[in-house]
Amino acid sequence: MFRYLFKRLLMIVPTMFGIVLITFIVIRLAPGDPAEMKIHASAKGMISGRAATKIIEDTRKLYGLDKPLPTQFALWMKRVVTFDFGTSYKDHQPVLKKIAQTLPITLALNIITLLIVYLVSIPWGILSAVKPVGWFDRLSAVFLYVLYSLPSFWIAMLLIVFVAGGDYLNWFPIAGIISDGAENLSLFQKLGNITWHLVLPVVCLTYGSFAFLARFSRATMLEVVHQDYIRTARAKGLSEWKVILKHGFRNALIPQLTLMGTLLPALLGGSVIIEQIFAIPGMGRLGFEAVLSRDYPLIMAIATIDAMLTLVSLLLSDLLYVMVDPRISFE
Repeated sequence: MFRYLFKRLLMIVPTMFGIVLITFIVIRLAPGDPAEMKIHASAKGMISGRAATKIIEDTRKLYGLDKPLPTQFALWMKRVVTFDFGTSYKDHQPVLKKIAQTLPITLALNIITLLIVYLVSIPWGILSAVKPVGWFDRLSAVFLYVLYSLPSFWIAMLLIVFVAGGDYLNWFPIAGIISDGAENLSLFQKLGNITWHLVLPVVCLTYGSFAFLARFSRATMLEVVHQDYIRTARAKGLSEWKVILKHGFRNALIPQLTLMGTLLPALLGGSVIIEQIFAIPGMGRLGFEAVLSRDYPLIMAIATIDAMLTLVSLLLSDLLYVMVDPRISFE
């Protein structure tokens, strides 16, 4: 187990280097110069000609944008290794401080979503597989396919209009992570207030992944229940539920654990839209604003941390995979 973990950790180093290199190239090939955007935004046409050109050149020199790309990449790799991402082009705040303020919100949002998805979809998939082509399986198939086809931003708009906007119902807040004046509340009241604000964003992030994983869970369970050892268990006279839960569930769980490593990155990407719609001050919204303002240090730092989280989630899913089935080896 420790040997497996050591080899998997070694693989993270070249993978991380490749991700940082590709991200750097893509960001630098994107149209728009942050120095020009900054001077245009601040001057608003009041400065023109040589003065504007001089300010743009000084700004590019200040941020190192006048250096060759290999030099810029080497400087950025040094920042990644030392975990010093510099300051934001937009407001000169330390990038790490801005991410530290928003990352816990995004992580909480996505971890809650991931837990709900797995807790609901696996039993749902097992129920469908126990009696395939039964009434529950048919109804759930139609329901899940419809659910999976609905875009999250459209569902978010419907929820805001019908249950949060006040036009019909006003059950939930439409923006933010906590109410104004919540600093005077007790700890439990604050947690309740945050939970109240997270209901609609979590619903929007959950339903698509839930529909996909429930169908995947049904398919893997159906594949397992046709194996010889399941027939043997039935031949012993065990009840159907005992056969499913004791002999089938563990083997059906293995492919679903591998999906855990891909669901978290997908949720992190999807939370950019949801955080923007519900004005949640998370890392997704911060990244969206950074892209609009060509804030290179912030974009690169967010991409790097997203990549780290993705690799950690893949590592965790691989470790769970080995724990469930010890026959798995690195080779």
